[in-house]
Order: sequence, then C-alpha cells, then structure tokens
Amino acid sequence: MSVGELHVDRIDWAAWKPTEYANLCFVMRDGQILLIRKKRGMGAGKINGPGGRLEKGETALDSAIRETQEEVGVTPTGLEQIGELFFQFLDGYKLHVAVFAASGCEGELIETGEATPMWTDISKIPYDEMWEDDAHWLPLLLRRKKFRGHFVFDGEKLLNHRLD
Repeated sequence: MSVGELHVDRIDWAAWKPTEYANLCFVMRDGQILLIRKKRGMGAGKINGPGGRLEKGETALDSAIRETQEEVGVTPTGLEQIGELFFQFLDGYKLHVAVFAASGCEGELIETGEATPMWTDISKIPYDEMWEDDAHWLPLLLRRKKFRGHFVFDGEKLLNHRLD
C-alpha cells in the first residue's frame, strides 16, 4: 500500500478489522505517572505505559491488569477505559488499543525481561522517547477526557492522524 492510499481520512474505519487487540494502562497518583521503557517486541527501547496484546477470551480490562502485573509487578486499581486507538501500518498490520487510566496500584514495582518501570512527574513526560502518537492523546488521558484516535504509521513514523 502507498502512503496516498493510507491517509487516515480515506480508510473505511467502520469496516476496518484489526489484526490484533491490545491495551495500555497508565497508573497515575500524586502528580506522577507510571511509565515503562520497553525492552522487547514492538516499540522496544521506547517509553510507554504497561500493556500488551489480549489473550484468547480475555477482556481488555482483564488484559490491562494482567499485562501490568507481568511487566512491572503491580496490580493497577481504580481502572477506567478513557480511550480507544486504531493503528493502521503501511505493511498492512492493524492494531486496536484500549487505553486505561488507573488511580493507583498495589504491590512493589519490579523490573522484568519486558520492561523497566519508572515513576515520572506528569509535567516531565518524555514525549521525545515515546511513539509519535502519544503526544496527541496522552494529554487527554491525563485530564480523564474520553478520546478516540486513528493513526497511520510507516514503521515507527507517524504519517497522519485524526483524534476525536
């Protein structure tokens, strides 16, 4: 597919079907947000929130809790789904992501083979080390304002987007 064919406004999002479903879970408390530096898989080396792909029969909420436990050792509490993201990649890969905000967590943070966790001041979020789309929707999540985002990527390069 060419870049012209994949403009966000030319995609029939109503008929669009994702290759995979995933989630992100952002724990926020005391003016800080729990971020991770991803060690492997899609986006390795980038900073993001804990999360990952849904397993068969799992809800997005169940997956967000499980993935956060597996990646950083804590159980998020007070979860609310705030956003929904639709990613279309030039290579044909399609990803649907449910985005959750959590008001706290239980347990002790640990580093795993998947991620290095870090509490970050909300005023110092390192957008320059994150996926390009994050700067568009993460500020809405921080304000707990519901959103839906559609993004077209060529690899790790954001080509165009629409945020509702």
